[in-house]
Amino acid sequence: MIKVNGSVIKAAILDMDGVLWRSQTPLCDLPELFLNFDKHGISVILATNNGTNTIAQYVDKLKGYGVKVDSNQVVTSTMAVSYLARKHFPEGGPVYISGSQALIDTMTEYGFYHSKENAQAVVAGLSWDCNYESIKNTSLMIQKGLPFFFTNPDPTYPTPEGIVPGAGTLLAALETATGVKAMLAGKPLPFLFEVALERLGSDPSETIVVGDRLNTDIQGGFDARCKTVFVLTGVNSREDLKNWSPQPDLTINNIQDLFD
Repeated sequence: MIKVNGSVIKAAILDMDGVLWRSQTPLCDLPELFLNFDKHGISVILATNNGTNTIAQYVDKLKGYGVKVDSNQVVTSTMAVSYLARKHFPEGGPVYISGSQALIDTMTEYGFYHSKENAQAVVAGLSWDCNYESIKNTSLMIQKGLPFFFTNPDPTYPTPEGIVPGAGTLLAALETATGVKAMLAGKPLPFLFEVALERLGSDPSETIVVGDRLNTDIQGGFDARCKTVFVLTGVNSREDLKNWSPQPDLTINNIQDLFD
């Protein structure tokens, strides 16, 4: 049995980058970690702001580490922004998509397709192939007055090399170039947490949100009324906690410390 701040934990919403791995490098013995969740009767959902991979790619990545998860156990910011766009455009249709292939594929699943002509909106996110030309073209489309959706605000991304520019860096460039604020979909906004809790079938009071980033994982988990666990293997440090509110319910060096 795992308790956090007096509550018995029955479910967990885990961030991935900076919690389970950095790029391709695992941050703990992942098969043992998931075995421990299973042994303690804790159901798991993986929720990430990283929109550069599809859900199937995350399932395959975990399989490569010896961990088997179902596609329903993974939610991403590309899924969140597609859902948000669908709320505004229930019939789907043409939109200008600027981002990863994962974003294009997920938008397609929600009934949208990329088109510069007759685009109803601009939907953007991080792409490893991003360059000046793509930023220029996307900003010109936004300046036409189209609704502007963006996957997530994470300014950086943890890798074995160090902290590198993330989706929020591109977001800042587009908002600066156009003077338009994007409608955001990923953490800390509620959608990913709502989907995760619904799939887990758990009450927020018996659910932990585990993450390495205070302004997305910990803030979003707090807003969702879950217990929050801050891990020190990613972007933010213990020093960052000094001037941060809300404070996490638990701070640990590595996610495996939940069980150690």
